[in-house]
Amino acid sequence: MSSSIIITSQSVPKLVIAVLLVIFGFGLFIVGFDQGHLFSIVIGEEAFDALYLHELYHDMRHAAGFPCH
Repeated sequence: MSSSIIITSQSVPKLVIAVLLVIFGFGLFIVGFDQGHLFSIVIGEEAFDALYLHELYHDMRHAAGFPCH
């Protein structure tokens, strides 16, 4: 009986890496830089005054080192 060793090489597709980088970049924008821009598309100028996402992610911003006030 002969035995053989099979070596396979698996790699992550480049499309998957690109999609994850886009998701990471969008999340970074929301947490770190959004000051009403995302919701202004839907609710207009009120979003810049209300800062819904800013308040939702406020503590996470400080923990990540983003100054916001």
